[in-house]
Amino acid sequence: MHEEELPVFRKFIGLAAFAATFAVVSGVNAQAGRGYIFIVGSSTVYPFATVVAERFGKTSDFPTPKIESTGSGGGLKLFCAGVGVKHPDIANSSRRIKESEVATCDKNGVKEITEVKIGYDGIVIASDKTAPQISMSLRDVFLALAKQVPDPQGGEKLVSNPYKTWRDVNPDLPDTRIEVLGPPPTSGTRDAFSELAMEGGCETFDFIKAMKKSDEDTFKQVCHTLREDGGYVEAGENDNLIVQKLQANPKALGVFGFSFLDQNADKVQGTKIDGVEPEFDAIASGEYPISRPLYFYVKKAHVGVIPGIPEYLEEWTSDQAWGPDGYLADRGLIPLSDEEREQVAKSAANLESLDLASGN
Repeated sequence: MHEEELPVFRKFIGLAAFAATFAVVSGVNAQAGRGYIFIVGSSTVYPFATVVAERFGKTSDFPTPKIESTGSGGGLKLFCAGVGVKHPDIANSSRRIKESEVATCDKNGVKEITEVKIGYDGIVIASDKTAPQISMSLRDVFLALAKQVPDPQGGEKLVSNPYKTWRDVNPDLPDTRIEVLGPPPTSGTRDAFSELAMEGGCETFDFIKAMKKSDEDTFKQVCHTLREDGGYVEAGENDNLIVQKLQANPKALGVFGFSFLDQNADKVQGTKIDGVEPEFDAIASGEYPISRPLYFYVKKAHVGVIPGIPEYLEEWTSDQAWGPDGYLADRGLIPLSDEEREQVAKSAANLESLDLASGN
């Protein structure tokens, strides 16, 4: 059947029959291939989604969903690759889906997507618990980690990053070599770190900030490109591995989500950023400068074919899960406001389609 014939066909056979027929046409046949929910995506959302999936598997009549931690970018790439049992039903993401990703989805037949905003997370720069706690500014973060920085001699000129130690960046910081372990480019945490921390520090230089209006591409290249000389080390998508490496090297710092700091508070500590500790209340209020929303995305074509998707959404958006006193708050998820949770839960229950252009 040609795709252009589907709307007419749908009108005559009704919604239920259409869903069943479309399942066969597209290859989404649960009995033929899969009877459980398949989820990919963000390593930051992964521990929250795992808790929900386990609770869902124990308290419902459906199997426990299968979840893979692939990073936000990698997960959305898999999610947008097509419709059918070999493709994921849901993608977790620690950033909002990009217009280019929505376009890829659309090109590959993933026409309708429901966005579920689940809460907030802070991005922390952490160190081993045995190391002295430090405090730095967003400007310090940018100067330490950017590939190109303003010439220390002055003027509006960019040079390759010359800073070797934190004290080179700021005399108030320790005289230790700059070594920061963090996520790769496929990670939503890396995207958010670039936009919030690196760009925030970058904009403290007026001549670079002016580029944002005159040449946005150059501005982003300068602000988002991390050094490749060992100052920043890509440590993969496994945040637990970064925690282990910090324990092995107390002089290094690591970048990951607040939830991992919260869960490993006996092993690592957060760095103050612009004088603010990465703590639950400071992230919830927006006072902590490196905080971001978390999401997951649902493929509507799989709803009603892969069993349990609406019920999984219902578990996620229940007060017992994502509420202020829910089991996810105990794991470090910063809840949405009561009003926003109500709005998102309604949107999820109705499987409202994402309209990226309008921001809804």
